[in-house]
Amino acid sequence: MGALLPTVFTTAGLIGGFQTARSTKNRQLGGAVLAAAGAAAFLGWKKNAGAGTAAALTATYLAAFGASHPLAKKMGAWPAVYTVTGATALASLLLGRKR
Repeated sequence: MGALLPTVFTTAGLIGGFQTARSTKNRQLGGAVLAAAGAAAFLGWKKNAGAGTAAALTATYLAAFGASHPLAKKMGAWPAVYTVTGATALASLLLGRKR
């Protein structure tokens, strides 16, 4: 799996999960998008950087999702989603590669 693919998955999961939940008014469907993308990212990180790093980056991904909710109250929903997505993508790019 390419080094950039897990970053694409996390971006798709956070932005796509939110958009899916918002447009369908079905939070569970949005969560399914988030989970599927996170699982795919985990597999990529595991292959590229090992299980420990994959676990840490998956925790970062989930923490970003959680942080987007209180952050949305301060800055709005889409700015919050974009902010946590950018932070997660940066972590993925910096840590999710073979050393």
